[in-house]
Amino acid sequence: MQTFRCQRCGQTVFFENTQCGACGARLAFDAERLMMRAFEVTDQGPWRTLDDDRTAWRPCANDVKHGACNWAVPADSPHALCASCRLTAVIPPLHDGRHLQQWRALESAKRRLLYTLWSLGLPVPDRRERPTDGLVFHFKASPPQGPAVMTGHAQGCITVNVAEADDAEREAIRTRLREPYRTLLGHLRHEVGHFYWDRIVGDQGWHDVFRLVFGDERQDYGEALKRHYEQGPPADWSQRHVSSYAASHPWEDWAETFAHYLHIVDALDTASHWQAVMLATPDDPSPTQGVHFARVATRMQDFRQQLVQQWVTLAMFLNSMGRSLGQGDLYPFVLPNAVLDKLTLVHSLVHSTMLRARTATAA
Repeated sequence: MQTFRCQRCGQTVFFENTQCGACGARLAFDAERLMMRAFEVTDQGPWRTLDDDRTAWRPCANDVKHGACNWAVPADSPHALCASCRLTAVIPPLHDGRHLQQWRALESAKRRLLYTLWSLGLPVPDRRERPTDGLVFHFKASPPQGPAVMTGHAQGCITVNVAEADDAEREAIRTRLREPYRTLLGHLRHEVGHFYWDRIVGDQGWHDVFRLVFGDERQDYGEALKRHYEQGPPADWSQRHVSSYAASHPWEDWAETFAHYLHIVDALDTASHWQAVMLATPDDPSPTQGVHFARVATRMQDFRQQLVQQWVTLAMFLNSMGRSLGQGDLYPFVLPNAVLDKLTLVHSLVHSTMLRARTATAA
């Protein structure tokens, strides 16, 4: 995630900001240009940008009603909600104050997810406009009498139990399941990985190459998960998978690897915008932006080489910083050659999809 600057005073601002801390300008995110913008806000009439564009905007309705969004909507749009909030079809009952806070946290994580997907050029079809292959989010609370809402993906619908937004409860689940890394953004990146398996591997017919690297997804999914939870992962899972859960089934292996691909791209992008010099290489003294890196490393061998040179170095730095601050490893994973092969294939198929989407748009 890059950093931004206030268009009024030039102060550094961040993706979640709603106001510039230096000059007080009202800020909101422009999803069409993937940038934070400063606005002139009046009690009546639309918002006006402070740059040369001077186009008319208004706040997302979820900001006005619930303080749950910091994205802007073009004034002439027929939609009350922004491009991110429109993708959410189900939210928990908001009369419970806990649910309001949990939903806000989930929407914030979803906006970060969408920023990365759009930056990569991946299509994000809206279920309302594309009923058969669109994406939609259901953020649900488990009823008091049960059954518990299960986080998962099914045919383009990503469901998340809002309890995952409770830090204490999520930590308890992480400890019980012996997961080294469990975050809201990580959940969304994993589940959207299932969505893109359908869109990329399934729809585009990449099954054979997928099976060569990840294994045969035609094995019984239910039985594979049952075996995983009853017996645990194979003893050598760390030599072939990015996480123990990835060893349960090729679909889960893809989703975990896809999530890590997004982790890597976004973290490299952040490091680049902060000018993290440890990313520089002898042949290229300037650090490479994560999203730019994902766009230009078209050859698989180029991607793999840069992945090792840049991400592994940055991950070691992040882990060292985490330990220095008493937080442990910020990226508690190892990337053996088999996982690097999987990340490289994910990159290749994402790049192919990006080019396909760009061609379709141009046509």
